[in-house]
Amino acid sequence: MGLLDIVPAGVVTGKNLLKVFEYAREHNFAIPAINCTSTSTVNAALEAARDIKSPIIIQFSQGGAAYFAGKGLDNKNQEASIIGAVAGAQYVRAVAKAYGIPVIVHSDHCAKKLLPWFDGMLAADEQYYKAHGEPLFSSHMLDLSEETKEENIETCLKYLKRMAAIECWLEMEIGITGGEEDGVDNSGVDNSALYTQPEDIWDIQKAFSEVTDLFSIAAGFGNVHGVYAPGNVKLHPELLGKHQAYVVEQLKCENPKPVFFVFHGGSGSSEAEITEAVRNGVVKMNVDTDTQWAYWEGLRNYYEAKKGYLQTQVGNPEGEGKPNKKHYDPRVFIRECEKSMSKRVQQACDNLGNVDKL
Repeated sequence: MGLLDIVPAGVVTGKNLLKVFEYAREHNFAIPAINCTSTSTVNAALEAARDIKSPIIIQFSQGGAAYFAGKGLDNKNQEASIIGAVAGAQYVRAVAKAYGIPVIVHSDHCAKKLLPWFDGMLAADEQYYKAHGEPLFSSHMLDLSEETKEENIETCLKYLKRMAAIECWLEMEIGITGGEEDGVDNSGVDNSALYTQPEDIWDIQKAFSEVTDLFSIAAGFGNVHGVYAPGNVKLHPELLGKHQAYVVEQLKCENPKPVFFVFHGGSGSSEAEITEAVRNGVVKMNVDTDTQWAYWEGLRNYYEAKKGYLQTQVGNPEGEGKPNKKHYDPRVFIRECEKSMSKRVQQACDNLGNVDKL
């Protein structure tokens, strides 16, 4: 039985989203979450997943969402980020079903200072729910890892209760992801802060489960945003197995992996680290830096191959009067970016065991 025997193609939410993550956990694979900033990057990710028969997660960060709406818009009150995220989610909904795969629409890291952005997206979810019986987005992430554990849980619970009413999934972070990404800079944090404790995981699991089962935890096990030289990042995915065992002991349950874990800072990780993380209950892994590079690489390679045709509108190696429009048409060079990015998305899926799952 494949995933499409369980959930429909297109954007999945609520209990269908839970079924997707349960299927991933049961079949020992995870789904990459691709940070997208445009319809072009969304299309590249959807095409990649379709071609290898896999589910995919499209996610928008606060900065990526603002870019989606247009850099010319004012964003002092997060209005551009709200508009861009909502527009991105609506676009994914418009095209996802045509690709014939289950698609999860997610918003990435939302720190305390960005809560107006979260509020705006959640308002759009509630409005969409009234009209369609499901939220606009499949899920959202709250990253209050810079706050105390108590404040983190308390704030997340406040939002979780509101989200549970519309069957929207919450991803929360406990334990800091190092490095810097999209305005969230944790490059100077103490190393010990990068590792979450099992007692913290249990406190979250216990409190959230009393509200809903639609949640996941991004636990710190040495994760760092960006790509670094080998040896600079000390990942310990085996800690996730210890967290699972601790929660099992508290619950006295038969399920060996009761917690849905999320892997942040996945770019540049070794295949062995990724495999270990998935084995211990990771069902989602963020991929951003590597796909950004792949998109750029497609453009760079195209320019190098067609350099003689991209210097002037008229005149190229074939003759002074030869036009170059077919070479500088954005549909041509952006398509090369998409093809390059799609290959990298497929590689991420393969690393996570997420191939031929439909």
